[in-house]
Amino acid sequence: MRIALIADAFPPLRSSGAVQLRDLSREFARQGHAVTVLIASPELGQPWHLEQWDGIQVLRLRTPKTKDVNYVRRTVAEFFMPYAMLRNLRRSPLAHASFDGVVWYSPTIFLGPVARAIKARSACPSYLIIRDIFPEWAVDMGLMGRGLPYHFFKSVANRQYRLADVIGVQTPGNLAYFQGRAAAHANLEVLHNWLADTPDRGCSVSVQRSTLSGRKIFVYAGNMGIAQGMGILLDLAERLLHRADVGFLFVGRGSDARRLRDDAARRGLDNVIFCDEIDPDEIPGLYAQCHVGLVALDPRHKTHNIPGKFLSYMQASLPVLANINAGNDLVGLIQEMRVGRVCTDNCADVLAAQAAELLADLERDREVAARCKALAKQMFSPAAAVSQISQALEYERQGNFKRNFGRVGARSEPVGADEATPQYSSEL
Repeated sequence: MRIALIADAFPPLRSSGAVQLRDLSREFARQGHAVTVLIASPELGQPWHLEQWDGIQVLRLRTPKTKDVNYVRRTVAEFFMPYAMLRNLRRSPLAHASFDGVVWYSPTIFLGPVARAIKARSACPSYLIIRDIFPEWAVDMGLMGRGLPYHFFKSVANRQYRLADVIGVQTPGNLAYFQGRAAAHANLEVLHNWLADTPDRGCSVSVQRSTLSGRKIFVYAGNMGIAQGMGILLDLAERLLHRADVGFLFVGRGSDARRLRDDAARRGLDNVIFCDEIDPDEIPGLYAQCHVGLVALDPRHKTHNIPGKFLSYMQASLPVLANINAGNDLVGLIQEMRVGRVCTDNCADVLAAQAAELLADLERDREVAARCKALAKQMFSPAAAVSQISQALEYERQGNFKRNFGRVGARSEPVGADEATPQYSSEL
């Protein structure tokens, strides 16, 4: 099939979303599909740039800057982002391109207009990949109330849900949220996260040359933001200061990174090292030096989430120590597959006790690494994700594609020709 894959993250960005889109597009191509990736690219100096990347056609479209800016500026930029993409798509060589299926990735929630335009022109079905449920998680975190900003974001999210013929959520627990809502017309299914197996090419971060040399290393690699609630991981490090055989390595960036570094210094945590974000290809080399992967989600979350870093730990055969919200599907997965320990009490003392138990387990249980690796292959492979998405799109093409296309209608003009002004539904 000819697949259009729409997102706002792709290499050379190093975010988890960029890595997921990289692995997904590569696997689409490996399975014989013709993939065109349409990427929002604020860094471009021209309206569009078309390139071949690992056998994949990548069209980068200039948009306003949405990363590393304040919330107000980000909201405005993301609001106009899809219309900038469509305007620059019309200027590109792919303005009249046609596809057999359109797939888009959320977050962000603002890419619906691009998916709608391509879907209408190509008369093809659409698949929405949902990796978090916004703005619900922001309300859970206390970042916003249920006032006008919430209703605005909710209307944008509902619009993209209605555009999808199939919606893939990342855990069974997320299905209940969508049933009976704006997405009720779509086929709902669980689409597990995915991560390609990559070789160890070494790493610029060397534990052996650091003050943590010779210790059992608890590693956290990824975003350090409000949603992660990482303060408890410093509390954990403080509880284990007396253990000269244990160290903590934090690698990444995010809105809380500087605060966490300063807090660790203020507490005198000499068992903790912070390092800047590294290239995703260095992650296997980083994990090869470590013993336990750390997962943290703020306990105020009420939605289900399986972070990409959990997949990367499993793939690297690292058991996990997780502090996450009660009821999260990840709790049962860790416990049932016996791939680590999980705390839902948000209590540093409980987490420290579990850390000690996990370290003892590593000495007794020689099969834990194999279980982690097996779980990664069984549930979280790009091959399984691509097969599931392509089968869903093919099913819709074979006589079931009627709901959304009947409403949107086909057009003969270039993609996005009538998308100059943003219009969002008021249905909540």
